[in-house]
Amino acid sequence: MDAIVKLEAICKDYGKGPVVVRAIRGISLEIQPGAFVALAGPSGSGKTTLLNLISGLDRPSGGRIWVAGNEVTAMSGAEVSRLRLRQVGFVFQSFSLIPVLTACENAEYVLLLQGVSKAERRERVMAVLRQVGLAGLERRFPRELSGGQQQRVAIARAMVAQPALVLADEPTANLDSRTAAGLLDLMAALNAEQGVTFLFSTHDRNVMKRAHRLIVVRDGRIDPDGIPPEPEGPPPACHGES
Repeated sequence: MDAIVKLEAICKDYGKGPVVVRAIRGISLEIQPGAFVALAGPSGSGKTTLLNLISGLDRPSGGRIWVAGNEVTAMSGAEVSRLRLRQVGFVFQSFSLIPVLTACENAEYVLLLQGVSKAERRERVMAVLRQVGLAGLERRFPRELSGGQQQRVAIARAMVAQPALVLADEPTANLDSRTAAGLLDLMAALNAEQGVTFLFSTHDRNVMKRAHRLIVVRDGRIDPDGIPPEPEGPPPACHGES
């Protein structure tokens, strides 16, 4: 079976001259269709950079990337944009919903960009909103929804275009543990029932436990031991705080 994601010796540097940050250092990996994979690692390890490279939102300094059989690193910017529109869905920790659009309109937006007819757009959007547990909330704006509900809208927006791959950057980071668990149940069900590949970055050990495959990233490289990082606690209290 051909990999849905394939990376070959990927490197990513930021800066020039003596001030160069080597964010990704020669990563190679393959992810098979239908996988449910977590990228784990401490802050600054390169997880988000790796997702941005896979999506084509950023370009590697070296190496090659394939997504759904397409070599992203050989494509023009316009070609990569079309690939993302058709094949890749996104879920961000900040939700990234358009505040002036309703839940229905936020989910519908990608289909509008695809040129899907109005009747088909509404049919598909209503079906996926029901699937993610938002029936009856279609006309609410993001400010009228809880954090968990907003993230469900983001998942609906990612899924409605029927992508081959969903990339999720810390999808449970801004949610309480109960809401996060429900969100994980939802993503796992979508993965099992529809065969959509999920690749997400996380600090959350509960998310790591639910993944079918765990890839640990440290200092821009894959940790061959695959040992998850220790949980990152809150910053130390300032002097005088209790």
